[in-house]
Amino acid sequence: MVWVEQFLVKYPELAVFLAISIGYLIGGMRLGGFSLGPVTGSLFAGILIGQVADVPIAGMAKSFLFLLFLFGIGYSVGPQFLQALKRDGMKPVLLAIVVCVTGLLAAIVVAKALDLDPGFAAGLLSGSLTESPAMGTATEAINALPLSDVDRARFVAHIAVADAVCYIFGALGVILFCSVAGPRLLGIDLVAEALKLEQELGITRTAAGVASAWHRFELRAYRIADDAPVVGMSMITAETRFPEHRLFIQRLRRGDIIFEAGPEVLISAGDIVAVSGARETLVRVLGPRAEEIEDRELLDIPVATTEVLLSSRDLKGRSLADIAKLGWTRSLYLRGITRGGHDIPLAPGVIVERGDIVRVVGPETVVSRAAKQIGVIVAPTTSTDFFVLGLAIFLGGLVGVVVAFPVGDTRISLSASVGTLLAGLLVGHLRTRFPLFGRIPDPAVSLMTALGLSAFVAMTGLHAGPIFVSAVSEAGIGLLFGGMVVTLLPMVVGLYVGRYLLRMNPILLLGGLAGAQTMTAAMAAVQERSRSTVAVLGYTPAVPIGHILLTTWGTVIVNVIAG
Repeated sequence: MVWVEQFLVKYPELAVFLAISIGYLIGGMRLGGFSLGPVTGSLFAGILIGQVADVPIAGMAKSFLFLLFLFGIGYSVGPQFLQALKRDGMKPVLLAIVVCVTGLLAAIVVAKALDLDPGFAAGLLSGSLTESPAMGTATEAINALPLSDVDRARFVAHIAVADAVCYIFGALGVILFCSVAGPRLLGIDLVAEALKLEQELGITRTAAGVASAWHRFELRAYRIADDAPVVGMSMITAETRFPEHRLFIQRLRRGDIIFEAGPEVLISAGDIVAVSGARETLVRVLGPRAEEIEDRELLDIPVATTEVLLSSRDLKGRSLADIAKLGWTRSLYLRGITRGGHDIPLAPGVIVERGDIVRVVGPETVVSRAAKQIGVIVAPTTSTDFFVLGLAIFLGGLVGVVVAFPVGDTRISLSASVGTLLAGLLVGHLRTRFPLFGRIPDPAVSLMTALGLSAFVAMTGLHAGPIFVSAVSEAGIGLLFGGMVVTLLPMVVGLYVGRYLLRMNPILLLGGLAGAQTMTAAMAAVQERSRSTVAVLGYTPAVPIGHILLTTWGTVIVNVIAG
C-alpha cells in the first residue's frame, strides 16, 4: 500500500485516469432501475482513491477540463435554448425556472439553518439538485473569496463531500417522484394519460419490433385495372384521391416506355405505376385495389436519406401536418426528428423548431431540393473548428470575469465558468443561422462533455478524499436530511405550479420536472411507466434552462453563504 500511495502521489495524472475508469465501472452498476452514472461514480472513485493517497491536484487542469465541458454543454443545447423560450415550450421553461429558483432558495435556507460553510452549502445544492457542474462554478467562486489558501482548499474539498452525501437521494428522489409519487399526487394513470396525449398529437403506436423488421417507407409497382377510378387522370391528379395518406406516383410504364411523373401524363388501363408511401399505407390502401407487380427497372429510382439542420424562418413553429401540405414536400418523407440530442415522436401535431435535426428520405432530386427549403444538410465532418472553440471560451471567460452585478454591499461576477457556458450557448445558437460556423463533430462534443466533467469531478473527489470521513462527521446527519428537503421541495412546488397555475398536460409536466433537474433517468422512468416516449416533449424545453440556472447557482450560493 505504501508503494501504491507513493506511485499515485508521484503520478497524479494516472490517478485521475484510474478514478475515471473505476468511476465508469461504479456508475454503470444498476440496482433495480437506478444507477449513479459515470460522473457521480467518478466522484466516489476519487474519494475512494483519496483514502489511500493524498494525490496533488493541479487547479489549472481542473479548470481547463471544466471549461471544455461547459462549452460543450452550451454548444449542445444552444440550438434549442432560445427556441425553448418561445411558443409552446414556454410552459416547460416557466416550470424549469420555478423548480430551479425554489431549489436555490431551499438550499440557502437549509444551509443557513444548519450553519454550513460555503463549501458544504454548494455541495448540498449540487448533490440535491443533481447538477454536478455547479461544483465547478462553486469552486471558482470559493477561489475568488478573500480567504487563506488553507480555508479555500478546505471549502473546495467540502463541496465534493456534501455532493457525495446528497447526490444518491437527489437522483433517486427525482426518479421516484417523477415516475411514482408525482402521478399519485396528481391522481392520474400514466399509461392512459400518455395514450390520450398521443391521440391529441396524432401519434400512432406500432407493435413492438415492427420498426426493426419493416421498412417504414417503400416504393412499389402496381398494374392499373381496366375499371380503376384513376384511369384518364394525370399522375398528379390521381395522387389527390388519397391526400391524407401521402401516396405519390414516381413513374409510369406503358409497354417498354417509362414516363416520369408529370401533369401531362395521363394514366391508362394496363399501365404500371411506381408508388411511394408508408409501407402500412401501401398495404392497407392500395393492396386490395390493385395488382402488385415486380418491375425492377421501373422501381430503380435513386433514393437519398439525409439529415438537415432546420434553420428556415418559414418552417419554425409549424406543425408537421401543415408542412406536409407544402408543394416541395411531394415524395418527401420524414424518418425522424432530433431535438437537443433526443428523438422527438413523430405525429401530425408535433411542432418543429429551428435547430431541430430532421431526417428525410425520398428521391435524390426531391431530397436535394427540399433540403434547401428546410435548412442545410448536415454532412459528416471529422474536423473541429478550434479557432472558434478557443476564441469563444476565451471571450466568454473574459466577459464572465468582467461583468459583475451588485448584491448588497458586494459585486458578484458571472465568473469565467458561466461566461464559457454562455459562449457555448451563443456558438450553438449561431449554428442554426450559419450551419458551417464553428462546426464541432458530435463525437468531439461528446468527448468534451463526458471526459471533461468526469475528469473534473474525479479530481475534486481525489482532493476531498483525505478529509472525507472527518468532513462528514463535521457536517453531521443534518446534511443528509437537509439534502432530502432540497431535492423534494422543488419537485412538489413545481408539480402543483405546473398543473394548476400553468395548466400543463400531466405527462409533459412530469417530463418538464425531470428536465428542470437535468435528470435524464427520471424522464426515462416516466417513459417506461407510461409506455410512451411522449414525455420527451416536456423534457427538451426544460433541460437547457435547468443546465444554465443550476450551474449558475453554484456561484450564487457560495457568495450568499459567504456574505
